[in-house]
Amino acid sequence: MSTALPTRPRSLNQRSQIVIVASTYNEEFTDALVENCKQELEELMPNSLTNIIRVPGAYEVPVTVEALIQQNKPECVITLGLIIRGQTAHGDLVAESVTNALQEIAVRNTVPVIHEVVLVDDDKQAYARCIGSKLNRGREAARAATSILDTFNQFKRSTGRVFPSNA
Repeated sequence: MSTALPTRPRSLNQRSQIVIVASTYNEEFTDALVENCKQELEELMPNSLTNIIRVPGAYEVPVTVEALIQQNKPECVITLGLIIRGQTAHGDLVAESVTNALQEIAVRNTVPVIHEVVLVDDDKQAYARCIGSKLNRGREAARAATSILDTFNQFKRSTGRVFPSNA
């Protein structure tokens, strides 16, 4: 596990359509994730259009992402949520299911899906990752989105396609 945020990428001036899909469960923490992500996106990609969609919990995130991609084809989707491990395996099962579904959706649709549906052991870890500044996963999600959009745009500029051919 990292102990600090990744280096801030260079700012992008192009207009990109980004959708944040965020759980409302564990509201104190998920609201902070959304706010930190929005602030970082505004600084890194000031010309982008960012929409926010809230869903009840982490488990509802993947189906919402799939529907958004099918209907709107955004350039990038950022997913935010918080799962606090309990005394049963439920949290781990939800986290694994969400992770696998989001990766499948991203690959199948060739749309970057930034996964910051965080699994933590307790409120202390939740605070550090959602509200604190050193490990803030909302800011990390915005930085990852900026970096991958820059990568996709470099491919488009050099080849006219999202990804270069293997030829």
